[in-house]
Amino acid sequence: MAGASILPPPAFRALLFSFSIFCLLPEHAFAVTRHYKFDIKLQNVTRLCHSKSMVTVNGQFPGPRIVVREGDNLFIKVVNHVQNNISIHWHGIRQLRSGWADGPAYITQCPIQTGQSYVYNYTIVGQRGTLWWHAHISWLRSTVYGPLIILPKRGVQYPFAKPYKEVPIIFGEWFNVDPEAVISQALQTGGGPNVSDAYTINGLPGPLYNCSAKDTFKLKVKPGKTYMLRLINAALNDELFFSIANHSVTIVDVDAVYVKPFDTETLLITPGQTTNVLLETKPYFPNATFFMAARPYATGQGTFDNSTLAAILDYESPKTIHSSQLSLKNLPLFKPTLPPLNDTAFAANFTSKLRSLASAQFPAKVPQKVDMRFFFTVGLGTNPCPKNQTCQGPNGTKFAASVNNVSFSSPTTALLQAHFFGKSNGVYIPDFPITPIFPFNYTGNPPNNTMVSTGTRLVVLPFNTSVELIMQDTSILGVESHPLHLHGYNFFVVGQGFGNFDPNKDPEKFNLVDPVERNTVGVPSGGWAAIRFLADNPGVWFMHCHLEVHTSWGLEMAWVVLDGKLPNQKLIPPPADLPKC
Repeated sequence: MAGASILPPPAFRALLFSFSIFCLLPEHAFAVTRHYKFDIKLQNVTRLCHSKSMVTVNGQFPGPRIVVREGDNLFIKVVNHVQNNISIHWHGIRQLRSGWADGPAYITQCPIQTGQSYVYNYTIVGQRGTLWWHAHISWLRSTVYGPLIILPKRGVQYPFAKPYKEVPIIFGEWFNVDPEAVISQALQTGGGPNVSDAYTINGLPGPLYNCSAKDTFKLKVKPGKTYMLRLINAALNDELFFSIANHSVTIVDVDAVYVKPFDTETLLITPGQTTNVLLETKPYFPNATFFMAARPYATGQGTFDNSTLAAILDYESPKTIHSSQLSLKNLPLFKPTLPPLNDTAFAANFTSKLRSLASAQFPAKVPQKVDMRFFFTVGLGTNPCPKNQTCQGPNGTKFAASVNNVSFSSPTTALLQAHFFGKSNGVYIPDFPITPIFPFNYTGNPPNNTMVSTGTRLVVLPFNTSVELIMQDTSILGVESHPLHLHGYNFFVVGQGFGNFDPNKDPEKFNLVDPVERNTVGVPSGGWAAIRFLADNPGVWFMHCHLEVHTSWGLEMAWVVLDGKLPNQKLIPPPADLPKC
């Protein structure tokens, strides 16, 4: 067109200029802002021939996949269209100075109420791998969850050969009824909650369950290729063994941190954990199909969903074989052998193999000195039954759970707001016990008194405090493995063992060179785990058991990390649209 300008309009030129300058800054090279919208809405979903209306994101189950690169900024608008209050947690994201975006209800924010919205705005700093997101209020995460995949920065390679294809595999639990009703009834009666009706893989229960042959996840693969499976355990209450028949996998990453690779036929993954594995397919068409199966690792005394989940590894047939000649029904089907349900020896052996990569490019920055030491017991207990009520917990009590015998009492004001605005009076008390108030033989005969105390008691840490924490399982109401998750931080698992932690002998065996770094650790059944982390992220950070029933019973606490002196060591002010209680 004669006389037409080839320049873009002024507003676009300004945007282009600012983006160009942004990208020239070395710490923001290639960083972009990625926008997502999460509409919290009801959706009719059918599994096991049971249909129900359930809370979802964008009508999807599981929810949408978020894909970003290290260094990117995320801008996720969550709009609540349902009657339930909602909040979303970005599990494993460090949230450096951006605690307002962490998501646990009444910890870093009030929940998003019906008809309201909130924008989660945060930057991915120094992380790459597989994480996930989920609702963080009551039991809504049973249906509100999805993968959060962080690719390396452009031009940065994996510390292993690039896989042919990457596949998210997210485990979940399906309830034929509303899980909110399940936990509501359990808290009312004081007994254990009803268990799920099936496990799922990418939302599908698979052929071993009633009425579910059509709801089977099939991973179609080509011979002679390497696939990276991004495994996520989003189950509510169950640690899981996982194996693929006639195949081994190579573990390369846990909780979005590279590890020294090792091969295994079976792996263990607790709720909250992620594991990236490399699957090398057979070099030829095997004339067979293979189950990918998962079932629980269960150590507690209570009931659990004792079923097995299966998906199918399906090899693409050679072009020389006509598809009409080939049917899955005609091919032999191989099934893996999974460990016994209570195989704690396998669990200990598997976790002992996990070591940080600890390379020059991906170092393990293990705190070598310790400023503050903590010893926390984690386990079950009881609360008295209210008058004029019959309770279904042990000996007519109500089930409870605690850390150092303090069962967490959820506040009605968000803890982070109370801390930031200096209005903690009446909201929380900064006096959480750093060791058990009444020491006992933690894994021996339990004490006669199993009652817990309740309260909203927090630990306060000065900025940059180097912390060592021993988490000790107890035999009160039976020993049990507890997957403990710390928000806002990764930590190094410097030691694990069985029995009671010995402060005189056990620290000698700590690994301070290449311990595994993660955000969720399984405290061994009848044992202990030792972790270290540097408190370099100001805010209020939740720590809890990722077995949802234990969180509901109070196995949770929170850390307050104070601001540092420099501007880049201080929590940023809250956003204008932060939800109100």
